[in-house]
Amino acid sequence: MRLLFGHREKSVETSEPPFLIVGLGNPGVEYRSSRHNVGFMVIDRLANELGVKLGKYQFKALVASQIQNDQKWIIAKPQTFMNLSGTAVGSLVKFYKVPMDHLMIIHDDIDLPIGTIRIRPKGGSAGQKGVNSIIERLGTQDFPRLRVGIGRPSGQRAAANYVLADFQRSEKVLVDELLVKCTEAIKAFVQSGLDTAMNRYNGEIDKE
Repeated sequence: MRLLFGHREKSVETSEPPFLIVGLGNPGVEYRSSRHNVGFMVIDRLANELGVKLGKYQFKALVASQIQNDQKWIIAKPQTFMNLSGTAVGSLVKFYKVPMDHLMIIHDDIDLPIGTIRIRPKGGSAGQKGVNSIIERLGTQDFPRLRVGIGRPSGQRAAANYVLADFQRSEKVLVDELLVKCTEAIKAFVQSGLDTAMNRYNGEIDKE
């Protein structure tokens, strides 16, 4: 097995089932910094933490993998548009034989205030089209997900326009803190389990 470690490759083996961490978003430069792409932002941050590059294109997704403490990580950003995310996720789950409790989907949530995350073991899509696509493709909603709060638009602004707009400059510090919190929560999920991650990280960032 050949896995990327920063700019080097190392042959490693593990008998443990892998963890698949998937951030949802839309491909394309025009969407890179949008609220809807916060799942991609988390994966980019996580890739940096793990010292890997998302340089492999596999099953319509950018993919990287890593072994840490005998545990295999696979991180991915589907390159279909959001509402077809299940195409990539379903194929990756099948190919890598990922158990449902080892899958984590990261996505934006307009119903949570910015600065808040919620980790859940399962549930419906709550109208999030990427999650809905994944549920349809996998045939189950029993997989963990990390919901990242992006807040609701003020006034009469349409939600569709709001989620595709970039975060405001005034929100940058909070967003940076949010990405750190998300990556720490994902590491806790892989290393210590879902219950630990939920107990430790569900909630709002301390703004003091």
